[in-house]
Amino acid sequence: MAPTALIPWLDPANLIEGFGPFALLGVCLIVFAETGLLLGFLLPGDTLLVITGLLTFTGTMVPAGQGIQIPIWLVCISISVAAFLGGEVGYLIGHKAGPRIFERKETGLFSVENVKRTNGFFERFGGLAVIVARFVPIVRTFAPVAAGVGHMNYKKYSLYNAIGAIIWGSGLTFLGFVLGYIPPLSDFVTNYIDVILLAAVAIAVVPTVYHYIQSMVKARRRNAAILNDAEAEALVLDEKKFDQKLGD
Repeated sequence: MAPTALIPWLDPANLIEGFGPFALLGVCLIVFAETGLLLGFLLPGDTLLVITGLLTFTGTMVPAGQGIQIPIWLVCISISVAAFLGGEVGYLIGHKAGPRIFERKETGLFSVENVKRTNGFFERFGGLAVIVARFVPIVRTFAPVAAGVGHMNYKKYSLYNAIGAIIWGSGLTFLGFVLGYIPPLSDFVTNYIDVILLAAVAIAVVPTVYHYIQSMVKARRRNAAILNDAEAEALVLDEKKFDQKLGD
């Protein structure tokens, strides 16, 4: 018997079971929402795909097994398409509404600095950045938006978005399916999915919090420097006025 989930509403197995016969559709909607609706913080993307693959194995390869009773190739294609469409919608959100959201903020996740940092990542690694971002929680949520805000070439972005969606969506799902052939490993993943999920969230959140605090500190220092410069300039003007009065 598997242990009770530490976070039931984020447990991929619970989510899939809750969707019932529409499990694949539910998984595709979650994958789409991760990048298309900026909800990556709340959804178990990577672990969801692995568990989907495992449940597809039990549903199609185990006699009278319970799970997703749909061929693995169709599951992989469906998830990849959902991931691709989510990335496209995320780009369009950044392209159309991004400037109004980002350009007015100096700190936080939706800040100008974070957009510049992400665009710098794109410029350094090119299309590879779009692909790699798929495998990093939270980053895959904001990368399409940042690409849109930075007006990255749409055709180039779409190409790499498609490649990343296939490698990530199909790759992790098929990995889960293959784990079904290794019972001890599949049982470990299933029984300790909460630990895996919490570790993934921690790995994603810690750097994000660090950059958030760092950006706040930099913004405060920048504002303080501006104020100091303004005060110094005002002091110089006062001294000039005082010298003029003495001269008169």
